[in-house]
Amino acid sequence: MTAITRLAPSPTGSLHLGNARTFLANWALARAGGWKIILRIEDLDGPRVKPEAASGILETLRWLGLDWDEGPFVQSDDLEPYRAAMRRLAEDGRAFPCALTRTQIEAAASAPQEGAHDVRYPPELRPKAWERRFEDAAANWRFLVGEAPVAFTDAVYGPQSVSASAIIGDFVVWTKRGTPAYQLAVVVDDHRQGVTEVVRGADLLDSAARQLLLYRALGLGPEPRYTHLPLVIGPDGKRLAKRHGDSRLEHYREKGVRPERVVGLLARWCGIEAKELSAREFAEAFELAKVPKTPVVFTAADDESLY
Repeated sequence: MTAITRLAPSPTGSLHLGNARTFLANWALARAGGWKIILRIEDLDGPRVKPEAASGILETLRWLGLDWDEGPFVQSDDLEPYRAAMRRLAEDGRAFPCALTRTQIEAAASAPQEGAHDVRYPPELRPKAWERRFEDAAANWRFLVGEAPVAFTDAVYGPQSVSASAIIGDFVVWTKRGTPAYQLAVVVDDHRQGVTEVVRGADLLDSAARQLLLYRALGLGPEPRYTHLPLVIGPDGKRLAKRHGDSRLEHYREKGVRPERVVGLLARWCGIEAKELSAREFAEAFELAKVPKTPVVFTAADDESLY
């Protein structure tokens, strides 16, 4: 069976060097391994989505030298597959409606770690009973998480055992905006698009456990194989962002930087000694085993090396 992966940008802004490194590594693994590549636009992140950003992202990926075999598929074009999954979770008693606000949950649970997007939902806040019928109404729905840890093997970090209950608790799978949450949407899409290889940043390592719980609750398979790449961070140890300077690929392109220079920097971050490389040359040289397992620090010297 042909392996399938996906490039899945979210149109919330321009691609920066950290995003590019992950996309390039994913693309290189696919082209070297004979995988099919699907392009998916994940545009369900509510008010953060910028409609004009998608076309810019595709143009930037092409400028970098990346291509794909199918797509782009746009999540917001058809919400029915996600609704069908939610109806099954509700009918099976695996998800429940939740009207509590973030403030109310924080008052009953420990505060999230710095940089976390979610607050742990403790089991004592679960309703004692609820109607097992999902309607596409303005309400959050949460997945009922069990106590057992989820085991899987990551291609970079090895065997994992993650307790979703301890980290996040009952997590949101449907939002009051009337759209699926990321965890549910990505599982439904990966399954229906036949994705077998998920390559992404290490900040989503814990998310694999949540997604596997959904795969199993929905009776979907086969489960994908995971490859999580260490993040690119700033000198302050935090994930690459505007505060670390303008690291957008669009910025370098406007300044006349050649894509081969950018690929060369991304290659060095992947353990490949090179000043300039095409994307094809990167794919030929890339070895997952050579990628450092520690985060890459983006410095002023890295920025200067591109000019």
